[in-house]
Amino acid sequence: MSRLLIVANRLPLTLKQHEGKVLVEPSAGGLATGLRTPHEQGEGLWFGWPGALGGLRKAVRQAALAELERQRFVPIELGADEVEGYYNAFSNGVLWPVCHYLLERMPLETPDWQVYRTVNERFADAIAARWRPGDMIWVHDFHLMLLPGLLRQRLPQARIGFFLHIPFPSSEVFRVLPWRSELLRGLLGADLIGFHTLGYLRHFAASLLRLLGLEVDVDRVSTDGREVRLTALPMGIDVAHFTRLAADPELQALAQEMRRQRGTRQVVLGIDRLDYTKGIPRRLLAFERLLERRPATAPQVQLIQVAVTSRGEVNEYRSFKRSVDELVGRINGRFATHDYTPIRYMNRGLDSRGVAALYLAADVMLVTPLRDGLNLVAKEFVATRSDGDGVLVLSEFAGVAAELPDALQFNPYDIEGAAAAIERALAMPVDERRARMAVLRDAVTAHDVHGWVRTFLDELATPTPAAPPPPADPRAITSALRPSPPAPVAVLLDYDGTLVAFRDRPALAVPDAELLVLLARLAARPGLQLHLVSGRPRSFLDRHFGHLPIGLHGEHGGAWRPAAAADWTALPVATEWRERVQPLLERVARHVPGSYVEAKEQSLAWHFRGVDPAFASTVVKELRLHLLELLSNLAAAVIEGDRVLEIRPQGVHKGLAVTRALAASPPPVQLLVIGDDRTDEDMFTAAPADAITVHVGQRATAARYRVEGTQSVRALLRSLLTSLDH
Repeated sequence: MSRLLIVANRLPLTLKQHEGKVLVEPSAGGLATGLRTPHEQGEGLWFGWPGALGGLRKAVRQAALAELERQRFVPIELGADEVEGYYNAFSNGVLWPVCHYLLERMPLETPDWQVYRTVNERFADAIAARWRPGDMIWVHDFHLMLLPGLLRQRLPQARIGFFLHIPFPSSEVFRVLPWRSELLRGLLGADLIGFHTLGYLRHFAASLLRLLGLEVDVDRVSTDGREVRLTALPMGIDVAHFTRLAADPELQALAQEMRRQRGTRQVVLGIDRLDYTKGIPRRLLAFERLLERRPATAPQVQLIQVAVTSRGEVNEYRSFKRSVDELVGRINGRFATHDYTPIRYMNRGLDSRGVAALYLAADVMLVTPLRDGLNLVAKEFVATRSDGDGVLVLSEFAGVAAELPDALQFNPYDIEGAAAAIERALAMPVDERRARMAVLRDAVTAHDVHGWVRTFLDELATPTPAAPPPPADPRAITSALRPSPPAPVAVLLDYDGTLVAFRDRPALAVPDAELLVLLARLAARPGLQLHLVSGRPRSFLDRHFGHLPIGLHGEHGGAWRPAAAADWTALPVATEWRERVQPLLERVARHVPGSYVEAKEQSLAWHFRGVDPAFASTVVKELRLHLLELLSNLAAAVIEGDRVLEIRPQGVHKGLAVTRALAASPPPVQLLVIGDDRTDEDMFTAAPADAITVHVGQRATAARYRVEGTQSVRALLRSLLTSLDH
């Protein structure tokens, strides 16, 4: 039976001792609430750090571990040095500020990367030891960004999902991380990667393109021969829980008493973790500005600020708390009277009933993060206001802003604008308040946390279209090419990206002496026919390979020269389209620095390897659409290769080289085809079913096998030589 293996930094519980016994108290957070049902209903496991168990007596500790096992929680116990390095120093000290665009808070030295990696590996080992075929794994948040890739190495066939609960920053910000590529490749180990907003998904896609050269096709990206899907799925809350709280007569009476005690005074409410991303100092300054310009005849207004201490063991957070305390004290000292305190500051946590009572009693809910992955407080306030009243004032930089456009949205960096938004909320007519709240409640209640869980797991359970091809084993491939009795072998090789690495200018990617010797040795073997199949023009192939007794196929098969021939043969093709296309490509090249046009005998190519990848991606999409429209009634095709857009005659493709190679040898003939580009897929699909087809690189492919790069291709060819020698 398929199980769900949930993985998060912390287990959703607190262990306590009482009279020598162990008590397991469940956590009340949004993630814990949403995942509790699938965890309890299935036979799955939940992996995470249980907190420090080292201080417990041996018998108590054993009892605690037994209780965790009974409830199917798998503890990943961490030492004090690991907690400090992996959790405090790296996760919260480096990744947290960078993902929230607060680069000035990134430390000057970050020596804890190895600890972060080691802890991720410990999680991977624990999960791999308990995984069964058919299990789905769901990994959560920035503490474990390497984990999907580590799991993929250990469990190649596992279904792995990952959800990021904080913002994914723009590529320009993310690239400041020295370990940016390792983190991206770690995430790409998943089958499905989830974000709260489309904006975060787009930032992730831009980072893949700029840092790894991987282009996202709408909602999926090919890597390591697999397809990784991306989804934007904002998390919900437990709407039913907050609806029940709002209907509780005791809470309603408590909220009514709060309103009676304040009289005509208006109340603005803020509830946050005491974190520098929540914009609390700017909120306080905006409230101060409101008090400064509020007329004396207006009703008094009070800010109730609940600030729950967060990460109090981290110096950065202790310093931040002191600055907030001082700011509250200064503002109260300036505006307080004998019967009025403008800011009621509560530096402690409240239970859900206390929070709900404040939600019901407040006139305005103020949510001001400088950057936030989502922000569930905003949704909780809306869900609790079953009376249909209240105003939500919301930072435009909270992830939830995309879902709640009917909130009063503002820029938290604009103190004057924030003060104006609060003033507008306090003065809003009742009809407008109720109209806005009705729309907000529809949005929040339609997508609760349980629906979020179901949707993600349904997407994760959906299989990807095709399994990746296995890595090529040189010995197995060469053995397959030596049937008994022996048959002729035809080897078709692409050039750029297959035999030589790409260069910014194709003219610079010339064959080295080692490659020429290798090709000459292959061509000299009796019974082996060697063909070079390339998009290069005839002049390049003649100049560098014309002295070898091999078949040459240029311009993607539009022209060819058999091994024993002196002259080239070209397909008769129409080229009237060149007059319209070449000026367009040259005009684009003039306006896109780093790109250029290559004119061949039969085709045209616009190369953009030297262009910023994100910019190039946008230009290519627009140019491709324009060319398709321009060529709609002409005999030409637009083909996108590896950092090149090529326009060539209709019906010309590399699959033609396969047909010619098969015709040049009496059957039966064994075929080995190796290529790296999208254009090489035509060779793979044209080859007979028993041919050995090998793709170079990480894209999805029709080939039967794959290798990592050009050096692997050369190693495979050397292995073939050795096999033929024996």
